[in-house]
Amino acid sequence: MKQFLTNLWTFFVSHWGEIGEQTVEHIRLTAISLSIAVVIGITIGILLTRYKQAANNVIGIVGVIQTIPSVALLGFLLPLLGIGAVPAIVALFMYALLPIVRNTFIGIDEVDKDIKEAAKGMGMPDLQILLKVELPLAMPVIFAGIRTAAVTNVGVATLCALIASGGLGQFIFRGIALNRVEMILAGAIPAAALALLLDFFLGILQKNIRKLIKPILVAAVILLGISLFWVVMPTGTPAFKAGFVGEFMERADGYPGLSKLYNLRLTTVDLDPGLMYQAVKEKKVDVISGFSTDGRIKAYDLRVLVDDKHYFPPYYPAPLIRGKTLRKYPGIREALEKLGNQISDEKMTELNYLVDEKKQSTKKVAKDFLQELGLKTNIQRNNRADIVIGSKNFTEQYILAEMFTILIENYTNLDVDLKIGLGGTKIAFDSLVKGEIDLYPEYTGTALLVMTKPDKATRDAIIQDKDKVFAYVKEKLKARYDMEWLTPLGFNNTFALMMRGEDVDKLKLRSISDLSNYLQGKRN
Repeated sequence: MKQFLTNLWTFFVSHWGEIGEQTVEHIRLTAISLSIAVVIGITIGILLTRYKQAANNVIGIVGVIQTIPSVALLGFLLPLLGIGAVPAIVALFMYALLPIVRNTFIGIDEVDKDIKEAAKGMGMPDLQILLKVELPLAMPVIFAGIRTAAVTNVGVATLCALIASGGLGQFIFRGIALNRVEMILAGAIPAAALALLLDFFLGILQKNIRKLIKPILVAAVILLGISLFWVVMPTGTPAFKAGFVGEFMERADGYPGLSKLYNLRLTTVDLDPGLMYQAVKEKKVDVISGFSTDGRIKAYDLRVLVDDKHYFPPYYPAPLIRGKTLRKYPGIREALEKLGNQISDEKMTELNYLVDEKKQSTKKVAKDFLQELGLKTNIQRNNRADIVIGSKNFTEQYILAEMFTILIENYTNLDVDLKIGLGGTKIAFDSLVKGEIDLYPEYTGTALLVMTKPDKATRDAIIQDKDKVFAYVKEKLKARYDMEWLTPLGFNNTFALMMRGEDVDKLKLRSISDLSNYLQGKRN
């Protein structure tokens, strides 16, 4: 624990500037979206008190928005609004609407009818009753809705880092991908502190809302104006922009080393792996850190830039299984060995393409391929699961997990439960360590750089040799965690820089060095 706290403190000290910058971005996103939600939400709530027959339907529709998964909503907004702050603000605004609309409607609707009648008896028009009677009396309830929306938005804003909006989510997602708890906490602790401080501050305002309502309204209007100007103001000449997964931004084989080796200077943004491909397709970014066997390379007419200085290490996938599970069910080895060295780079790219572009199910694609190899695929057991197979959250992992399931159920008497889409490396690997899953497909390069983390001398000596990397991670994971690697599947899914084909042809680029030279010439 002492070492962990030391590492955490060291990380905070070394990254305090970036943490501060991300905190400011987080506050901006929350403040802008909340300001817009307050203006529109209160307006809708007031109108519903005048047209009550529509209230249930409108509040129901607004409520449905909150049931949409955040990443799905961000993916829907990306083609329409691009990446960055604007789609993030729109998404946060939509999530903040419900408590504000609902509390405004309830607060005004529950104002004592006798008080309203008395106001009418004094000759007050409807607008005056609203401004001088209903809103002041309902304001504590309305403000409670604003307070709920504000705290909710602080949490949801972390997810917006997946579309390059900035904020504290960047550290959280990088940490999850890299199995670095201190990095996760560097984003989570400030976000939690920000939510608590905001709730505390708004709680004080809520108690004094009737006294401070006018200054608050003036301050809100000023804040909204400044915030909107910050969002829409011009940013000058558009830069050549790169969209990278958070993992790539921090790994030993990621952008820091690549930038140094190739003297490559890019304006970078963090993106979700799935949204990253969509962003380059929609021309929101110019280059991405893709995966060399991804089916979207073909589907989106992307070109992989040649790694002419051989920077990226090999990433050969293989089943990674708990030693305890393998000793209990030794037949798993024989079943999965039938897939050893059977998948080429081209074949894995094709399988990914069938799922990503042709919209075939991962189970069908996996089954069809195994049938091509002449393997049994017909048995599907439905009893209580003997083992659990997991996967990370991208297409290739889903396909491989389905293949493992089919082989085990057809060549052993075991029943399998699937837990796919476990997120980044940390979630999948931690699940394996804790026994929540029994095996999943992992990559030798990931195991080297994220799980075993050898010293620089050892890493540099083996990182370009696939056999040495496999032997090293096999030995280390067996010794540290009692885990076994089975035979690799045959293909190499390494990181790769890729661009749209039309841009590669236009700029006459072939390699990463060509890209670096082009950018240096552009700067000069």
